[in-house]
Amino acid sequence: MQYHPITALSPIDGRYAAQVRELSNYFSEFALIRYRVFVEVEYFIALSEIPLPQLANINEIEKLALRKISNKFSIEDALRIKEIERTTNHDVKAVEYFIKEKIAGTSLEKSGEFIHFGLTSQDINNTSVPLSLLEGIRDVYLPKLSSVLNRLTEMTKEWSDIPMLARTHGQPASPTRVGKEINVFVTRLKEQIELLDLTKFSAKFGGATGNFNAHHIAYPEIDWNLFAENFVSGKLGLYRSYPTTQIDHYDHLAALFHNLSRINTILIDLCKDIWSYISMEYFRQRVKEGEVGSSAMPHKVNPIDFENAEGNLGIANAIFTHLAEKLPVSRLQRDLTDSTVLRNVGTPIAHTIISLNSIEKGLSKLILDRGAIDADLESNWAVVAEGIQTILRREGFPKPYEALKALTRTGRPIDSKAIKEFIEELNIEERVKEELRKITPFTYTGI
Repeated sequence: MQYHPITALSPIDGRYAAQVRELSNYFSEFALIRYRVFVEVEYFIALSEIPLPQLANINEIEKLALRKISNKFSIEDALRIKEIERTTNHDVKAVEYFIKEKIAGTSLEKSGEFIHFGLTSQDINNTSVPLSLLEGIRDVYLPKLSSVLNRLTEMTKEWSDIPMLARTHGQPASPTRVGKEINVFVTRLKEQIELLDLTKFSAKFGGATGNFNAHHIAYPEIDWNLFAENFVSGKLGLYRSYPTTQIDHYDHLAALFHNLSRINTILIDLCKDIWSYISMEYFRQRVKEGEVGSSAMPHKVNPIDFENAEGNLGIANAIFTHLAEKLPVSRLQRDLTDSTVLRNVGTPIAHTIISLNSIEKGLSKLILDRGAIDADLESNWAVVAEGIQTILRREGFPKPYEALKALTRTGRPIDSKAIKEFIEELNIEERVKEELRKITPFTYTGI
């Protein structure tokens, strides 16, 4: 079958490809190879800056030429590496041979054996993947999440004074305010973003089993751990895990995925609440000309943006959870299960980006229906019983809770008239009655 986005196996490469195309710069096969080339080149240059005796004469022009290999990395370069891999049957070794090809015939050729010197493939993979995550989350994910957060913040301010019937266990409860309920989600998201800012993007760098065996045997006079700290943190901007086995222990990566999963869980909660408010007609949705809500019922405008977001967030969390639970577990000094799993780190991020796009689109359509909200408040005067009985407690009135319970559980509608009659019949001071008369579903919204 001819390749086309419509024939793609995954919806993130087909139906939703346009929404997540930017992520290809960080999480595609091409991106992974490019990051590997970048790390290999920077490592080679770092060796020359120790300097190792054999690399001491490398000059700035040669460094620029080396960096050009990664800075100008092209699709053709990636395909060449894949071609080499068909012979080596090893993806990282193919990168090493590619760089050696690139410097062949130049003044750097004689130093070619210091490409990938003393390293194992995981020194490259366990720096490339966290670096791609660091940059992808910084450049794509956080701006998109911030855009949704900004819209929610605007809604919080816009609707800060609008009273709304609350519902606990699905039943009418003490009134709240629309903006406050949106602000709950704003605060939850902000707190998780703060935790995300504290998350370490960790990298392993230490040779075959994490001990710099090969490096130390060749150059015992060099402090290779100090070199690794300077290279990983100074050159790459990552946190070096130490000590490790052949691979990173992935505990920090697990924390990252758990954090992203918690953010998604908050967004799922938001989607479910907005969906419910739409079904209660507290929100209406702007209609776009030409759009169809239902193939059979012309009147319908379905809350599909929030439903699509909820579904994609669920898929993302399933993968995030697997990544977080699987990656920190590896047999002895290393098995290969982390390698195949790490190739999927972009998938849950893609589903999350699709969800954030849907949420932002859905929020932009919302129109607050003040009439429906007010009508619901007016129909539920029983919710002021809590406030009335609390003031009666303050005044020493006997069994106030029981008195309000008797009033509100008679089975007959409790409207403003019933509440007013109840207040007038109370044997209390007039000043207290006047205080109670001011309590309505529209004013009993707390602070």
